[in-house]
Amino acid sequence: MTFPANPFKPTAGVMPPVLIGRESIGLDFSEGLDDGPGAPDRLMLITGPRGSGKTVMLTELGLIAARRHWTVIDETASAGLAERLIARIAPESSRIAGVNIKPSLMGASLGEVNIAPALRPSTLRDSMSARLRALGKGKGLLITIDETQDASMEDMTAIATAAQHMLRDNAEVAFVFAGLPSLVSDLLNAKVLTFLRRASIKELGDVPLDEVRDAFASTIRGAGLSITDEALDFAAQSTGGYPYMIQLVGYNMWRTARRRADGLGRTISLDDVKAGVEQSKAKLGEGVCAPVVKQLSDRAVDYVTAMAQDDGPSSTSEVAARMGESMDYANIYRQRLIEDHIIASPARGFVDFAIPFLREYLRSLHRPE
Repeated sequence: MTFPANPFKPTAGVMPPVLIGRESIGLDFSEGLDDGPGAPDRLMLITGPRGSGKTVMLTELGLIAARRHWTVIDETASAGLAERLIARIAPESSRIAGVNIKPSLMGASLGEVNIAPALRPSTLRDSMSARLRALGKGKGLLITIDETQDASMEDMTAIATAAQHMLRDNAEVAFVFAGLPSLVSDLLNAKVLTFLRRASIKELGDVPLDEVRDAFASTIRGAGLSITDEALDFAAQSTGGYPYMIQLVGYNMWRTARRRADGLGRTISLDDVKAGVEQSKAKLGEGVCAPVVKQLSDRAVDYVTAMAQDDGPSSTSEVAARMGESMDYANIYRQRLIEDHIIASPARGFVDFAIPFLREYLRSLHRPE
């Protein structure tokens, strides 16, 4: 009997078959669409650290909207965000007030869409209104923005202003923004974006380990495989509840068992799980932690390495002492690391890692052979 296909998907942004610990967000969004204009969950902010499943969550909400025959426009924040949205939303961009079409050199497409900054909010609003008229009664428009922390304030102002008017007009629209945890304070503290304070905020933290264990058990046993309670416990504990690590551990223990599939047949053993966990730690280090550390200056690496000596939040004065520097000097790197969303300040005078498993990765770099 052949080993079933691997259901776990550790590739960034790829939809896993089971949204472990995130089902309530989809339910809230579904009810928001069904409850009609004015429902609070039609304006949503999804935040979480890298690898917490924000992009996957946006994909899931898009599927929910599509099943209701809504049009989904998904974008990732970068330069020209407002213009791209207008070009994609408007049924006929050239007929929207404020739009200036710059033809492509080859004449094979419309080329670039240029809108004067002052006209972006009204132009975006007009584009959404025109699209809704074209869609007809009973259909709506969902706009999702990923990596929102990278959007310019000018683009966010245009989007927020247009969204505010559309929601006020009880239009069949919904908006979901996703980004790093600092997104909440950055957006909500901007005076021009005060309407976002009414958004439904969903924080993607660690998934409770009992839910991880249950998901592993149902996925594995539901596929006709067997696994012991001891192996399940080990697998769940090893993830720390970090969504990306959940998919990595699930994928690697499944793959190890399939490759080994000998006399034990359709079983994921404790040895398979242990081997899968080690492979997952290496993959997480290579794919998430190493690129982060590589981009840091030497002294910034010294700062996070000093932090890694602690099992939890680190005292900023203790970190400075370990670096052999003054508080003022160490705080230069503290601020840069916070701005880069690599560390966070959970309380005055303390810092902690904003990227799960970065502490463990840094420790592994200095572990004696």
